[in-house]
Amino acid sequence: MKKIFSIAVISTLFFSVAVNAVDSEDAIEYRQAVMETIVWNVKPMGAMMKGKVPFDTQAFAKRAKNLAFLSGLSLEGFIAGSYDEETDAKANIETNWEDFKAKMADFEKEAAKLAEVAKNATKLKDVGTQFKNTVKTCKACHKKYKKR
Repeated sequence: MKKIFSIAVISTLFFSVAVNAVDSEDAIEYRQAVMETIVWNVKPMGAMMKGKVPFDTQAFAKRAKNLAFLSGLSLEGFIAGSYDEETDAKANIETNWEDFKAKMADFEKEAAKLAEVAKNATKLKDVGTQFKNTVKTCKACHKKYKKR
């Protein structure tokens, strides 16, 4: 009985470690995919804000909702040791982790506000200030923690 229990415990621990083990290459791919998807959603909203395309309340609200969701996924892709010469993420993320995490939380908070504002927007000016606030939090991270 002890042997069966030991095997079960070891198997559970092994499975737990295997599921949670992510190497830096996986983390880089994950965060790049999330960031590219963020850009995919921000660009059309930005084009509407600049008047390059007509303001579409439904499309803007959908993109804002997507952005709010994606902003919550970003942080987990930044694991220790995943900042090499082939990524845009600076290594100083590790040494300034609490500041980086706070900046990501600010982005997540502002993106959620944008999604909320966009739900009831009827005209461009309804979302303008919050869009700028959201982009500002995104850029705050880029200035300090992105190479390009």
